[in-house]
Amino acid sequence: MSATPSKVSFLLPSGSTVLITGATGFTGRVLTRRLVTEGHRVRAIARSSSNLGDLEHLDLTWFRGDVYEPDLARKAMDGVEYVFHIATLFRDGGADEDEHRRVHVDSTQLLAEQAVRQSGFQRFIHMSTVGVHGHIDEPPADEQAPFKPGDEYQRTKLEAEEWLRSHAPELGLEYTILRPAAIYGPEDKRLLKLFRMALKKRYLLVGNGKCLYHLIHVEDLVELMIRSAVSDQAPGEAYICGNPAPITLMDLGKTVAETLDHPFHPLRIPAGPVFLLADLCEAVCKPFGISPPLYRRRVAFFTKDRSFDTRKLQAAFDWSPSRDNETGIRETALAYREAGWL
Repeated sequence: MSATPSKVSFLLPSGSTVLITGATGFTGRVLTRRLVTEGHRVRAIARSSSNLGDLEHLDLTWFRGDVYEPDLARKAMDGVEYVFHIATLFRDGGADEDEHRRVHVDSTQLLAEQAVRQSGFQRFIHMSTVGVHGHIDEPPADEQAPFKPGDEYQRTKLEAEEWLRSHAPELGLEYTILRPAAIYGPEDKRLLKLFRMALKKRYLLVGNGKCLYHLIHVEDLVELMIRSAVSDQAPGEAYICGNPAPITLMDLGKTVAETLDHPFHPLRIPAGPVFLLADLCEAVCKPFGISPPLYRRRVAFFTKDRSFDTRKLQAAFDWSPSRDNETGIRETALAYREAGWL
C-alpha cells in the first residue's frame, strides 16, 4: 500500500532573517506582525516620517530613511535571507516620475545587488501591481497579457519588473514577482472612500463600463507572499494575486450599503469631464509638491475593467482565498463602522 504524500509546507524556515520594505504600509504591517509573531528575525525599512504605530514595540530592527539610499540598503541587507520588497508610492499623487522611479526601480536594483552578496540569501519577493496590464480589453487576462501601464506608478513598477527579469539571471538572484489586485481589509483606508460613497445620497460611478474589479484580502496576500518565498515553482515567475472571481464596483457599493442597512442609489457620470478635471488638479498641484485631491489614476479606477485569470497562482501555491468577495467586503464594512470611519 503506497504512503499518502505529505502536504507541502509553505512556511519560512524557523528563525529566518527577513527584510521588509514598506513595513509601515497596510500590507507591510500585516506581514511584519505575522513574521515577528512566527519568531523570525525581522528587519524593516521605513521613511523617517513614517508612523510606526503598533509596530513600534515589536521585536524587530528598524532602518529609517529612504529605501533608495545606498548606505541604508547595504546596512539593512546585512545577513538577510529573504526580502519582501513592498515599498511603494501608490497613494502619493503629488510625486513626479523621478520620485516614483527612485522608490520603485532604483531601490529594487540596490536591494537586489546587495542580496547576492549575502552568503545565505534565498529569495527576493518583489511586489508589483496588476496595473502594469492596464485596461483589460478582453477579460479575463492572465500573466501573459500585454503590458499597458497608464501612469508613472504603473510605468515604474513595470520598469522594476523588467530590470529584475533582465539582470537577476546574471546576478544569480532568485526572485518572484507578485502583481496584487486591489488590496483591502479592516485596517486599510485605501478603499474607504469607496465605502463611504456607498453610504451617500448618490453612489457615483464614472463612465459606462462594467468596472470589473479584482480584490485580494490583505491576509490572503500576506499568505501568498510567504508561499511565494518558499515554493519550488515560484523562482523567476510572476503571479497575479486576486480572488478567483472579479466584482463590479456597482456590486461592491451595493454590498456595503446592504451590510450597513443603508439605501443604495447609484449614479453614473461621463468620464471625459472628470478626466479633464483630474488633469487640471495635477497640473496645478504638482509644481508645488502638493498631492492633488483628484488625479488621473484615481479617475481611471472607475473606468478600467480589470478581470484576471488566477489559476496559475492557485495551482502553484495550492491556494484558495480565505474569504469570497462578499464576505470580505461585509467584514471590512463592519470593521470600518466599529472604528468610527463610517
